[in-house]
Amino acid sequence: MKSTAVVGTAAALPGCVRATTEAELHHQTDPLLDPTLLKKILEAAMSRGGDFADVFVEDTSGTSFSLEENKVRSAQTGFGRGVGIRVLAGQKIGYAYCEGFDPQRLIETAKTAAFIADAKPGQVADLTDRRTASDMNLMRVDPAAVASVTRAELLMRGNEAAHAFDGRVKQVMGSYFDAAKRVTIANSDGLLINDYRVLQRLHFVVVAEGDGDRRTGFHGGGGRSGFEFFEGFPPEQAAKEAARQATAQLGAAEAPVGEQTVVLANGWSGILLHEAVGHGLEADFIRKGTSLYTGKVGEKVASELCTVIDDGQLPGRRGSLAIDDEGAETQRKVLIENGILKGYLVDRHNGSLMNLETTGSGRRESFRHYVMPRMTNTFLAPGTSSPKDIIGSVKNGFYAKNFGGGQVDITNGNFVFEVAEGYLIENGELTRPVKGATLIGVGPEVLKQVDMVGNDPELDAGIGTCGKNGQSVPVGVGLPHVRIAKLTVGGTKKSMKAMV
Repeated sequence: MKSTAVVGTAAALPGCVRATTEAELHHQTDPLLDPTLLKKILEAAMSRGGDFADVFVEDTSGTSFSLEENKVRSAQTGFGRGVGIRVLAGQKIGYAYCEGFDPQRLIETAKTAAFIADAKPGQVADLTDRRTASDMNLMRVDPAAVASVTRAELLMRGNEAAHAFDGRVKQVMGSYFDAAKRVTIANSDGLLINDYRVLQRLHFVVVAEGDGDRRTGFHGGGGRSGFEFFEGFPPEQAAKEAARQATAQLGAAEAPVGEQTVVLANGWSGILLHEAVGHGLEADFIRKGTSLYTGKVGEKVASELCTVIDDGQLPGRRGSLAIDDEGAETQRKVLIENGILKGYLVDRHNGSLMNLETTGSGRRESFRHYVMPRMTNTFLAPGTSSPKDIIGSVKNGFYAKNFGGGQVDITNGNFVFEVAEGYLIENGELTRPVKGATLIGVGPEVLKQVDMVGNDPELDAGIGTCGKNGQSVPVGVGLPHVRIAKLTVGGTKKSMKAMV
């Protein structure tokens, strides 16, 4: 992506504000390449045989701002376009990509991907199945049509609110990002589909100091929505929450170590579910036999109170997509129902090798990357207990309100998560804040220890990014309040790696 950058205050950035017109929205869903050229590319990709080929065409533009030391320190605008071409031949994948849309280079790129196969030319159907994906963007005002100064001012407003929240706030850092991506996908089965995807994110990190202690809080939000999102989620709200987290942890005691009853707060705590359980249900790990969930469909893998869902069809959410990056419609997938494993997250390639239908779970970071099965918005379904009753049921335990980084071993489910904000539970009440806590356990075993599930489901505000095999994609996580009867709470872990 090419970019430009400037350094200065928000007031130095010009722009205008207007709503996106119907003509512009129509143009956003036109094919990025001529169908005749797309078929030629597919024929070149299948020129040495293969079971299937597809073409992923992408045109992206974006803007970002960052705040530090009470100033908007940088502003960047960028764009990128290119094409990824894939050939499947049994278990083998041929993949090549090309920057830009030059026809001759695209044909040569397709021939490079074709080298994975060695047979007679494969069949390419006419591109008669032509569609436009349904609009998953809740957008009244396109962020790209909003004045640069207005977008940058979100950071300045949050900065002022965080410092005003508490005199112990010493440092505020912030970032804003928005992007628009046009996508065209064509394949050898005759599919030609177009999609338009917007994404925005506002995030603050606040550092507070007091009595020789130094603590950090973070909060933000966003999603596939228009700039009007920040009417309901103003930057002041995000920054104050980050400041609250930081100041609430000042003077915290060391976390008690050992096995105890743990309550997870609703919302962002779904990061634990995403990492400790979700990744193990992705079809590439299942096919290779490296996941401990391999071959366990129909078996009990969690408490009967646990129903785990991955849903890419939630309008406006950060992890949502109308179609995946193979052109298949995303789904609401019940992965675990009342403790019973029901299925996996499946892309086309792994599905074909496992005799499973795709669940619309094929995702990639960009045209430069190959497809893998990935999560979208992953969450635990609500139960019947009130948060008050869940916390009140614990005589002595631990309350995990916010999480930092974590590490998970897919092969055995072992995880370690850093608790960014935690409290003691004493006689059914939240009392002293504690620091340096980690949660240590095994994904399926922890789910079996769930004995109360709240009636307060909540998705995170929209900041999650999932990393896998060097690729990052936006995701959502969610959880109601949950009580885990037995879970090990450990002390400080100095080298935590952020997974989401």
